[in-house]
Amino acid sequence: MSAIATVVAFQTYQVTGEPLALGLLGLVEAIPALGLMLFGGHVADRRDRRSIIIVTAGLLVLGTLALALMSLDPASISLPGILAVVFIIGVAAGFERPALTAFEAQVIPIEHASRGASWTGSAWTAATIVGPASAGLAIAFVGIPATYFALAGLLAVSVWCVTRISRKPMPEPRVGESVLSSLASGVRYVVRHEVLLGSMALDLFAVFFGGAIALLPVFAADILHVGPVGLGLLRTAPAVGALLSMLATMRLPPKRRAGPIFLTCVAVFGVSMLVFGLSTGFLLSLTALFVAGLADGVSVVIRIVILRVESPEALRGRIASVNHVFIGASNELGAFESGVAATLVGVVPSVLAGGILTLGIVAAVAVLVPELRRLDLGRRMIDGPGAQPVPPSTRVAEAARSSLGPGDHPMAEGTRDAA
Repeated sequence: MSAIATVVAFQTYQVTGEPLALGLLGLVEAIPALGLMLFGGHVADRRDRRSIIIVTAGLLVLGTLALALMSLDPASISLPGILAVVFIIGVAAGFERPALTAFEAQVIPIEHASRGASWTGSAWTAATIVGPASAGLAIAFVGIPATYFALAGLLAVSVWCVTRISRKPMPEPRVGESVLSSLASGVRYVVRHEVLLGSMALDLFAVFFGGAIALLPVFAADILHVGPVGLGLLRTAPAVGALLSMLATMRLPPKRRAGPIFLTCVAVFGVSMLVFGLSTGFLLSLTALFVAGLADGVSVVIRIVILRVESPEALRGRIASVNHVFIGASNELGAFESGVAATLVGVVPSVLAGGILTLGIVAAVAVLVPELRRLDLGRRMIDGPGAQPVPPSTRVAEAARSSLGPGDHPMAEGTRDAA
């Protein structure tokens, strides 16, 4: 998707020459995707999830082919035509993302949830690095139409790979449940479960207030004076950091103290934004963004596992749709907030304020959501979704009991005396 987005953005600016048109691309895709996401979660809990993925991914293949065919005649291609295809892709995304998240949970065994999250997160992050770079090279060497055709071919291969996965059993829907009641049940479950709501809210507000990525062109040109090459390195640094930390979590999955680690990582992200905002040196700025990526990579893995272990199978698609609404809102609105704040108070003050607000939100969540603060993902994988956390004293007692032999039970001596 990152490669397709790069080609579409390049072609759109080539056709229109208007920066506003680039903003329209994101808006036209986000509106149907976010607008249909909750309904897409409802469908993912009612219909075969693998089939939903195949159909929606097939629409993406057809959309990419349509762009390729339109691009064969550069004189006839227009912004409305591009936007129409992007809108269809957004509609498909509204159904595909909840189904994909729910289907992933059915494919990856629960005992491998943490490493599975590391693999999927690493693959996605690597794609955000390689996709735009490879798309840019392809445009330069083979042209836009051939690039679209090649991407459509790769997407078709991915659809074929999904068809090789066997169908998974679907949960039985509640008899007589209306669509509105079904949609509300997913939202209601998230609101009532502290760990899910706390992790989603922390991600939403941290990205919303802590996102300096949208302002990187300003930092590169006016503050660090490093030009387009430096801008490219600044944009890549967080992704490289995230990829490395995700790869590390494959060997050292964050389970036992996942809650404290999660909160610490988001706090490190906020501090990194403060350092970046105060920095006037390129190497320090690059390091701050790299560290922010390291912290974000670990927190992403933990959020994925939280979503997996805290979601009952019957509600998995609807809970995933709520999560994707949070993610979409933080990404889309966060960039907008950064631009507005930079216009009102200045670029550096807006980044500093975002870092401070991020730290404040971490502190608030740590206080208001103690269950997240004490989260033990290893235990959650055993206890199942929605289980109440086990107090430390109880865990110590359980461990002590499990270490005793059959005749060493605390009651054993009294029993023998009675006998």
